[in-house]
Amino acid sequence: MSVIVIEFITLDGIVSDPDGSDATPAGGWAFRHGPGTVAGDKFRLGGALDAGVLLLGRRTWQLFSGLWPGRDDPFSVRMNAAAKLVASRTLADTSAWANSRVIDGDLVDAVKSEHRDVIITGSLSVVHTLMAKDLIDEYRLLTFPTVLGTGERLFPAGAPPAHLRCLAAEQAGAAVLARYERTAR
Repeated sequence: MSVIVIEFITLDGIVSDPDGSDATPAGGWAFRHGPGTVAGDKFRLGGALDAGVLLLGRRTWQLFSGLWPGRDDPFSVRMNAAAKLVASRTLADTSAWANSRVIDGDLVDAVKSEHRDVIITGSLSVVHTLMAKDLIDEYRLLTFPTVLGTGERLFPAGAPPAHLRCLAAEQAGAAVLARYERTAR
């Protein structure tokens, strides 16, 4: 079992509001590079998506549950079929997106007890919680040629050091997909 974080990220490490759904002044930065850069399986999830489980925070789940169920391209079919866990203390009804359920109990305990690959998309509070417990095994970052200067960072100041090894880097439209794994603890 691996815990994999996938994020759209700017050159200066900002991950907030890549699609503009939060209506921040700089929001929508990832989508300014055209749909080809963000469409399909850009994170090379493949079998991990089929056999693993998506882990989403409430806000990301609510955004995605309004987008993905109405799509029928091959990648969307896979996203809709994937098992989904939602980290939320307030969400009760997950019927808007198939195969979703709210985590019963503690997030960290749920991840530690999972036997499938756990794929976290967006959901920065979830990512930061698991980073603090040194539970992230891999980062797949789609880095856009954008510098925002402000916003929420994937690796915030004061976070514990993360020692990573680059597994791969390749151009993906206007962005670069880089995969990093945690080195030995």
